[in-house]
Amino acid sequence: MVKAVVGEEAQLKLAEERLTKSGPAAQIGLVIGKLSSSLDRGFIFDLVPTPLNDAGEPACSIVGGANDDRKKGGKGKTQADSSALFIDQDWIAEHARQVGRMLLGGIKVIGIYIWASESSFKNSTITMCQTVKAVAKATPFIDADSDERLLVHICYSPMRWTTRNCSLASNITSSSLRPCDFKMGKILTSLQAFRCTYAFDFRVPICCGDESSITRLADILHHCISLHAKELKCATALIDGKLAIGDEQVASGGVHDVEFLLPFMQDKFDACSQKDIIGVLVFAGAVCSYAYLTAKEQLSQAMTDIKEDIILSLKSRLDIICDATERGSDAIDGSLEEARDQISAEEPVPLLDLQLQRKNCSLLFPRRVFIPWLANTYVCDYIQPSETVEVLNDHCAELMSIEVPIDPSRILEPESEAPISATTQSFWEMLKQHSLSAKPDLSKHEETKSLRSDQKSKNSAGFYMLIPFLVLILSLIVGVVTFAMRSS
Repeated sequence: MVKAVVGEEAQLKLAEERLTKSGPAAQIGLVIGKLSSSLDRGFIFDLVPTPLNDAGEPACSIVGGANDDRKKGGKGKTQADSSALFIDQDWIAEHARQVGRMLLGGIKVIGIYIWASESSFKNSTITMCQTVKAVAKATPFIDADSDERLLVHICYSPMRWTTRNCSLASNITSSSLRPCDFKMGKILTSLQAFRCTYAFDFRVPICCGDESSITRLADILHHCISLHAKELKCATALIDGKLAIGDEQVASGGVHDVEFLLPFMQDKFDACSQKDIIGVLVFAGAVCSYAYLTAKEQLSQAMTDIKEDIILSLKSRLDIICDATERGSDAIDGSLEEARDQISAEEPVPLLDLQLQRKNCSLLFPRRVFIPWLANTYVCDYIQPSETVEVLNDHCAELMSIEVPIDPSRILEPESEAPISATTQSFWEMLKQHSLSAKPDLSKHEETKSLRSDQKSKNSAGFYMLIPFLVLILSLIVGVVTFAMRSS
């Protein structure tokens, strides 16, 4: 349970100054940071305001009382006490879902903040707990025992910060909120960075099964990623070329390179041993991942964070493709149009039924790029093959409140050389390629055989040339012996 919270002083003071100058009666947004169960602490890196919804309205407003009780005197006190907060929970959850895709290992959406008066905050406790729960559902933690998120209240009359731990129990009550000790300090400068380029080549058989089996390409890929998550969880890590020990701490600065050694796993084709295999899905590429570790956290936490980041990155890319398909967007024009030409199908590639598909199809995933964020940290975004990094400016400004134009030279694109793709092959084509790769080179064999024949003929010719000399020597020996016997 989180008992104490430390906020990055520089960023929180900037947020307080921004809110004070803009002077909204209420504002809501996301708390970006990290929750450490081993340290029983929460770390707040930044506050990101939720943008206006599609109708141009704020996600949070005052209802049932004065719009801004900061401007009311003693006569308005009773009216201010009846004010409450209206919160667009669905819009905030969607904002959290999209921001969660942009955060790297160890950095997460850990709650919400609310800029409101003390009276409206107290009158909206249940509503805010429900909002925290909606945000947590939109950005779940993988393999985490934590069932809590933070609720940060910035009160402007009088100005003060309070932090509460919100339990995500099924029944939301006023007792779901528990106060936490809060202070500001310097966090970002002490973060340790870990970097991993994880290459994978995952092959899954396409079986001719019953109607209840998974058949759509998108569903098979989701299942494939889930299977790979289990393998990656058991992987051993090398940090800067040395075997990582979980209870150690990293004292040196800089970026630490991580490499994973996967254990030998059972062949995936065993699962279809009793069925007809009609093809194979090849899911391959390389994921570049970053993770950040706070002071006093152990290496095991960094390895958990970077493994989680790899899997979440793969899931996020697939979700982006599926979202674009459902909207009928042209965002996946590159790989999708090529695949449509190959298979002449009306269905988009992610929705194809692979059991009914008899021709090859291909789906190219968006590539991950890294944008400078706070201090020496990065956030990420995903761009399609036909897009350039210039499209990131509006996206980052809207979702992460990165206001300055992004310098393209500072954006990292480490995945441009090994894009992630999913391709299908028929069973017989796969066997044909395998047999060709295993077939011996006959030309080399014939060349070796010819060399051996030439060598053999040369040896035979040399032997036959020695025969006359041997006969002559033998004749001389016989003559000498005969002459000696007659003389005696």
